[in-house]
Amino acid sequence: MEGASLTLTAALCALASLNFATFVAFAIDKAHARARRRRIAESTLLWLAFAGGSPGAYAGRRVFRHKTRKQPFVGRLHTIAALQVAALGVAAYLLLG
Repeated sequence: MEGASLTLTAALCALASLNFATFVAFAIDKAHARARRRRIAESTLLWLAFAGGSPGAYAGRRVFRHKTRKQPFVGRLHTIAALQVAALGVAAYLLLG
């Protein structure tokens, strides 16, 4: 049981790190937008969210008021988040049910 606890801890640390990196990516992209410098590709921001950084992406959008009205970016981010919530629901059902 101790090994499973360590694995869960490592997974949660990795997920927290990914969300922090996603949040920082939104901050950098917003700063680059203001300075009219080369931006981070929307596909990169979406891939970070898809990899598990959706909470960081939503936090970055809110804190930096960035990518809040850009379509189809917003729709794609919502789709990614919905798929992740559905996957968590299925995983919880299979593990607990």
